Amino acid sequence: MKIVSIVGRKNTGKTSLTVKIIEELTKRGYNVASVKHSHHSMEMDKENTDTWKHKQAGSNVVVGIGSTTFFNVRKEMDLNRLLFLIKHMDTVDFVVIEGFKKYNYPKIATSPDVVDEYTIKEINSFTIDDKGLKELVDIIEERSHDIVDTLFANNCGYNNGENIASEIREGNLTVDELDNVHSYLSIDNKVVGLNRFVSDFLKQNVLGVINTLNLDDYNIEKISNIELIIPNEVDKTPINAECTVLINGNNLKINNFAKNLVANSIKGMINSIKTEDNAKMIDIAISNIKNNELKKATINLKVNNHNVEINRFTQKILKETIFAIVNSLRINEEIAELRIKVEER
Repeated sequence: MKIVSIVGRKNTGKTSLTVKIIEELTKRGYNVASVKHSHHSMEMDKENTDTWKHKQAGSNVVVGIGSTTFFNVRKEMDLNRLLFLIKHMDTVDFVVIEGFKKYNYPKIATSPDVVDEYTIKEINSFTIDDKGLKELVDIIEERSHDIVDTLFANNCGYNNGENIASEIREGNLTVDELDNVHSYLSIDNKVVGLNRFVSDFLKQNVLGVINTLNLDDYNIEKISNIELIIPNEVDKTPINAECTVLINGNNLKINNFAKNLVANSIKGMINSIKTEDNAKMIDIAISNIKNNELKKATINLKVNNHNVEINRFTQKILKETIFAIVNSLRINEEIAELRIKVEER
């Protein structure tokens, strides 16, 4: 998803230019979403409609569903929160924003007094012709980008979202050069950036659990998008543990970040099956893996040096999820057996 904002003073043609850009992007085959910002109260309902009556009665979120669907929320939402929701509501190629000039997204300015470091082009919206519009949309295609905190690149020197976004706006980096991020995360309405490794790690973990479910009961034939919400309060304190991963009997060399990720994931899984009140030492071994097939593989679990009996369903979840964790580490050999040891310091 790429984002561009049309900004300018009042009566400088922001809306007319926004409409032209949306039309041109749509002509090019893109799926476009748009966001309008106003300093005034905006109402989508006419007075005395049913949904208007719902809101007057005190409903904080009103949803109308018919030939179209609309949401009417009784508060101003943060732009990044809206962009995150748009990303998950539909497969959107471009979001064209009218306003929000204080945000750090690529901007098309319709007046010189709003030009800043995020501006990729200043335009007179009243004189722009078809040729100028096409050239402008070419720039938008090349120099707009996704939510800033979701931008990651392996290129040397590009070590944060702001830096990467700046390079894209300047034309020194393209979105095709960015990491292929598979998962997006929001915590308490704030977008949390995930690099390629972490996003793939989360994806593989979740898929590992989902592979144990009977999705046919829910008429799910093909998985194209997964949404997960965890509403409970969560202890965000990471564990301090030593983690060892052995593949086919050989110690896998991984950096401390990956070790911590694996250790916290394994500890979380073991806590979820409530083996003991305090699992200080965890030892999981999966053997008899053939051609990445886990159906006949066996799993052994020790917690605090005690063997733990687990039922077949839990065995399946642990096998699928742990195998997915290891695969996210990009193993270059066929796995016949694996073992993970976690010991809190």
